[in-house]
Amino acid sequence: MADVLLSLTMPGDVAQLVEDLLLSHPELVRGFTASLAEGHGAVIPLVEPGELVSGHSPRVQIRMVGPEERLRAVLSLIKAKLPQANVFFWLVPVIDMGRL
Repeated sequence: MADVLLSLTMPGDVAQLVEDLLLSHPELVRGFTASLAEGHGAVIPLVEPGELVSGHSPRVQIRMVGPEERLRAVLSLIKAKLPQANVFFWLVPVIDMGRL
């Protein structure tokens, strides 16, 4: 089965919970990268005064690569364990990967 890239974007207060969940399932996730991001647009609620001034909301984005079946299992796990987590995701095919 071909590898896919799973990207998860979430509020910062959810990120640690998701990271802990991923780390507790090495059979599904070989590793992942987490980075800070900024959420923009009508679907991103701006609540804090700083968000209202800056026009964006802080987010964390987590990315991982692996077999589609395993990463769909990751999505199911997050949905089951953190049903109100407000995690946006997308899956895309990986054409090539490696180390240089």
